[in-house]
Amino acid sequence: QVQLVEAGGGLVQAGGSLRLSCTTSERTFSTGVMGWFRQAPGKGREFVAAIRWSGGVAYYSDSVKGRFSMSRDNAKTMFLQMNSLKPEDTAVYYCAQRNFGNYIPVVPSEYNYWGQGTQVTVSS
Repeated sequence: QVQLVEAGGGLVQAGGSLRLSCTTSERTFSTGVMGWFRQAPGKGREFVAAIRWSGGVAYYSDSVKGRFSMSRDNAKTMFLQMNSLKPEDTAVYYCAQRNFGNYIPVVPSEYNYWGQGTQVTVSS
């Protein structure tokens, strides 16, 4: 069973920055996608960003484009650098893993495994 462990959430003032990390217990080297989603109270799970393990640029939702940056190391960890945070970015952030294919899904049901979530709170 693949396990994803997130870290880096917390409380920050508007305009500040946070860096989230997600480490997977099992990585697929030639295919697969890692993604970040978020869920605010009373709302559905929203796509934030995703990147292929095989390389290439990350893909972002319009709401975070230009402020968030996703990257990965050469082992089993990916990162989400969040800058210029806004109160509307407040949510539980989840990392997700899809083990097959190289297209980037933006719906939660397309991902196979999920982390436990980490809270990000942005105060105004």
